[in-house]
Amino acid sequence: MTSIAIPTDLPRLAPRDREASKRNFGRIVVVGGAAGMAGAPALAAMAALRSGAGLVELLVPECVVGIAATFDPCVMTRGLPASTGGFAVQAADPIREQAVRADALVLGPGIGRTAAVVELVHAAWRDLSQPVVVDADGLWALARLESRDLARHAGPRILTPHAGEMLRLLGHDPSSSPSGGRAWLEQEARRLAAAIDAVLVLKGAGTLIAAPNEECRNETGNPGMATAGTGDVLAGVIAALLGQGLGPFPAARLGAWVHGHAGDVAAADLGAVSMTARDLIDRLHVGFRAAGCR
Repeated sequence: MTSIAIPTDLPRLAPRDREASKRNFGRIVVVGGAAGMAGAPALAAMAALRSGAGLVELLVPECVVGIAATFDPCVMTRGLPASTGGFAVQAADPIREQAVRADALVLGPGIGRTAAVVELVHAAWRDLSQPVVVDADGLWALARLESRDLARHAGPRILTPHAGEMLRLLGHDPSSSPSGGRAWLEQEARRLAAAIDAVLVLKGAGTLIAAPNEECRNETGNPGMATAGTGDVLAGVIAALLGQGLGPFPAARLGAWVHGHAGDVAAADLGAVSMTARDLIDRLHVGFRAAGCR
């Protein structure tokens, strides 16, 4: 593994008080899952736990709750009304009831692409005052909104798109190659972050983290992380840091650095070909220690 310098201004978590309890370190709610996709929100939930969250609750459609509950006994799992393999519109009220008790939410991993999902994601984006990290199919649902509607939200928001998801948010074919390439995508990420007052984490080689008045580039990570589930892990890491008191931009910055460093350690141990998202979770502790969070 190539040695990389740790940025001197990398955000840190405060040392833990000896008298602290789990309620001092954040309650994280992960909303996602559908038939065949129970693992995606589970990865986000497990990553949040490994990143220091005190309590993590996983909300999934009741048709997959039995599967989702088997991934980690430390995660509290709840099944909500389902229809055609995913959330039904009747899940909106119980999602809201659990969300208002949370310190941060992850919205979107494996949640599917249905009319009910669009309605649920739009309502959460618009109405919840809690910090929300939106990833995966949650971004697909948000792409149905105009920028002026994306700017109407009640609390801190972090979006974590890869290049294709960023193109969709901009109204383009996610499989297309823009003439301006990565530089154009990054410029659009900066513009969108300012327009909607959110943090954009544009994933890829040299992940760009853009907020309305600041930005940075993350230099950890490697091509072995181009595998299913690593984005779900990142969303869980960032949410856990929000729940422990970091602001949206510092949480995104530290989360991306730790996530990438865990990936670098996994690649050194296993090789880029063989590593999986679960391997990142198993090495997050190395990233946090390297970042000075113990």
